[in-house]
Amino acid sequence: MGRLGFLFVVVISLSISLVYSEPPDDDDAQNAQTFIVRVQNDLKPSAFSDVEQWYKATLRSLDSNPLNSETTITTPTPTQNSQEFLHVYRTVFHGFSAKLTPQQARQLETRPGVLAVLPDRLRHLHITRSPHFLGLSSGNPAGLLSESDSGSNVIIGIFDTGIWPERRSFHDEGLGPIPSSWRGQCVEGQNFTKAHCNKKIIGARYFAAGYEARKGGINSSEEFKSARDSDGHGTHTASTAAGRAVSNASFFGYASGVAVGVAPKARIAVYKICWKNGCTDSDILSAFDKAVEDGVNIISISVGGGAVPYNLDPMAIGAFGAMERGILVSASAGNEGPTKMTVTNVAPWMTTVGASTIDRRFRADLVLEDGRVINGARAGSFSAAICTAESLDEESVRGKIVVCDRGGNPRVAKGEVVKKAGGAGVVVANVPPVGEGLVADSHLIPGLAVTESARLTIREYINSSPNPRATMVFLGTEIGVKPAPVVASFSARGPSIESPYVLKPDVIAPGVNILAAWPDGVAPSELSSDTRRTEFNVASGTSMSCPHVSGVAALLKGAHADWSPAMIRSAMMTTAYSQDSEGKPLLDEKAYNVSTVWDWGRTRGSRESR
Repeated sequence: MGRLGFLFVVVISLSISLVYSEPPDDDDAQNAQTFIVRVQNDLKPSAFSDVEQWYKATLRSLDSNPLNSETTITTPTPTQNSQEFLHVYRTVFHGFSAKLTPQQARQLETRPGVLAVLPDRLRHLHITRSPHFLGLSSGNPAGLLSESDSGSNVIIGIFDTGIWPERRSFHDEGLGPIPSSWRGQCVEGQNFTKAHCNKKIIGARYFAAGYEARKGGINSSEEFKSARDSDGHGTHTASTAAGRAVSNASFFGYASGVAVGVAPKARIAVYKICWKNGCTDSDILSAFDKAVEDGVNIISISVGGGAVPYNLDPMAIGAFGAMERGILVSASAGNEGPTKMTVTNVAPWMTTVGASTIDRRFRADLVLEDGRVINGARAGSFSAAICTAESLDEESVRGKIVVCDRGGNPRVAKGEVVKKAGGAGVVVANVPPVGEGLVADSHLIPGLAVTESARLTIREYINSSPNPRATMVFLGTEIGVKPAPVVASFSARGPSIESPYVLKPDVIAPGVNILAAWPDGVAPSELSSDTRRTEFNVASGTSMSCPHVSGVAALLKGAHADWSPAMIRSAMMTTAYSQDSEGKPLLDEKAYNVSTVWDWGRTRGSRESR
């Protein structure tokens, strides 16, 4: 690409925090919302044959008569306007979820047998060479892959946005019979039938009742009301954990080679818990309940929210119930780094996973006309200030490379804004506190990312030159990058707010520029204007590092069927290390200083000898 004019846009970045909110005080029935009710089942009155009858009677009484704190339900009381359950929980949690007014929720809190009434929070997703980088080689007859038969008798429950079952990563050729411990189902739904399950994808369920109670019905023209993935996140994480080997995989020529998951013979059970606008606690808890009943061995969940006490956190409670039944729960640490005390999913019985780089990058340089070279990162086939919609002056932008600061909208959306305004290229610049960390994005026009320090260099050049000009040079995939691994700048950091003396995250694993399977119906940039389609996509986040650890846990479980979740986590933490591939201390990508134990816990690593 030739030398082009340059436009620099200066912005103030915004920081948005997630807070835990109490239900509103307005008692109007129109303000009903979803609550999760935790019940002590052994206090069930003898008049009821089972707990569900007891729950129903309690809900019906709330519809017909507001009860005072001394009232106890002893017999069923039918009414014409009975409440319906969203979910009934029987395994990892005892109770139910339902839509209630705040007044009814307060009434329930006073009832004998009711342990807690919790607002149904909305959570969000934390959005291949990496198995080789982890030291997993199929050519080693004494290695963990061989010892565990690549996890063939282990079932990983993927809690995410669903799956695209037709991808080659999920074929079942050469797999043995489905493990006899499996008790689950392949639930049909929109564009998903029982025929989409096989000996690889052995089960599939979807959970939408809580989401629909909060957000309204699923729009079938935008997403599938089934286990089919209309987002991409779930397909990517499932194939990262347990995808079969696929030759000649790449993302438009980047990261070319064999794409394979960490535990390529492990069985996948799909639990779709997330939809277009998030994932509700009530649906997540129901997925935990079903996964334990179904017989999974590992649960992988790349979802998070703000920190709350464990006894008020349905996800922590569900994970505890799973752990009690011998199931390891691997969860993403969150992407709010490099700020301290941002780590999520911190319950001591969960394996909390942060993110690191690997020794691969997609190099793209910005060559300034004065000769200076700015190293960056890019991927892809080619507002005001932060380049948000309709914020750029077309006359100023046309034909130029536009430098946009991060913040305010997705990074790939900034390229879309520049393209619509007539710009020739986009440079997305890190702002404090992101620092020096880079991730690749699939821009619609020639684009790259630069570090916080490079942003200052570019800004100084533009301000000091009467005619600033630059050239973008795309250099493809580089292997053997050093230092590696380093702690990803975005990876959430400890200590935990809830338990500051419990080391979190537990480990870090590859989570930057990870190549994995992608749905056919979803653009790689996830922008509606992007008409490109690809079998594999590159993504970054602790969402990507979490399934790496889920896959390693599956291999350990396959090799040691009698190991408990604590033993598996202990094995991973005590065999991990705090040095990079050259034996030097792990660095923090934010400023390339030495990292701390609150950044990485212990890291799953980079050397074949491990």
